[in-house]
Amino acid sequence: MTGLAARYAALIEAGELKPDAQQAAAVATLADLQDRLEATCAERGFIARLLDRKPDRTRGAYLWGAVGRGKSMLMDLFFETLRIERKRRVHFHAFMLDVHAALKTARQTEQGDPVNAVAGDIAKGVRLLAFDEMVINNSADAMIISRLFTALLGQGVTVVATSNRPPRDLYKDGLNREHFLPFIATIEAENDIIALNGPTDYRRDRLGDASLWHVPNGPAATTALSEAFFRLTDYPPSDKAHVPSCELAVGGKRTLHVPKALKGVAVFSFKRLCGEARGASDYLAIARTFHAVIIVGIPVMGPDMRNEAARFVTLIDALYEYRVKLLASADAEPDGLYPAGDGRFEFDRTVSRLLEMRSEAYLALGHGVGDDVG
Repeated sequence: MTGLAARYAALIEAGELKPDAQQAAAVATLADLQDRLEATCAERGFIARLLDRKPDRTRGAYLWGAVGRGKSMLMDLFFETLRIERKRRVHFHAFMLDVHAALKTARQTEQGDPVNAVAGDIAKGVRLLAFDEMVINNSADAMIISRLFTALLGQGVTVVATSNRPPRDLYKDGLNREHFLPFIATIEAENDIIALNGPTDYRRDRLGDASLWHVPNGPAATTALSEAFFRLTDYPPSDKAHVPSCELAVGGKRTLHVPKALKGVAVFSFKRLCGEARGASDYLAIARTFHAVIIVGIPVMGPDMRNEAARFVTLIDALYEYRVKLLASADAEPDGLYPAGDGRFEFDRTVSRLLEMRSEAYLALGHGVGDDVG
């Protein structure tokens, strides 16, 4: 058995994973991809590398499905056990930020097509490019992604990606989406499409009966939310000092710093989200990107905090619309967060939504709007 297949079988035998038919089928496909990649890299001789000949591209894979079905876990195992040197794994949003920066530089310094130049630079360093959480939610990304990926494939780069959506739903209802459709066709033609959409949400199982709303703010609440984060992300608590952060693109014009971001789970302070000048575009970017958000330090807001309360209302509306799972620490239960002040009547809807967001019916919903697959 390959490294991936053997590692997965060992986790099943040890009881750390439950038998899952869709996961097993995905493992078989990814294990075959491992074998082909390793064989291709081993066979590519010294002369070919010296002459910088482009390798024959190995067909990639696109794993999609609802939150908690094991996409990131399988990507972890695949990447860790893949025995080639030129491989890179990156969150899709971080990758696109790097691409936009590289394109800006290329336009200033390169002659010719900057997209091809950037693709060539990327291909020099990788044989495999692995993306976590592919999602297209702005026109700037949609405009360049098709051309960039076509160029990368032409350079012999193999792509493996995870997403909450099938290829046909990427950039759904987006501006000028017709120009994006060739990219969808490329994904479907050049990759094995692997659905992981079984009935069990393993991340929800990890939370068990844990409380989602912790009162009051303080060490106990912080500890509980920290434990929930590690359960949701499978990140080792012993390495908590190195939890990754990210810069989230907002409207293609600016970025929002996310202090902790891993496998679709983000951690923010109330002060960062609602104590600073932010608007609906910030909150929608968060809601579209993360399936779970942890907010620490929500205070009781008086009349002097009407701006913070108004931002909080907009934030919860965005999270609710996208069915984001919310975990939080606060100085009061929802109905006591904003007892008086301008907009108190409107805040009642937020209270109702916060209570609903703790229900089993809401937690069972997939991430996304309406009928979108999450």
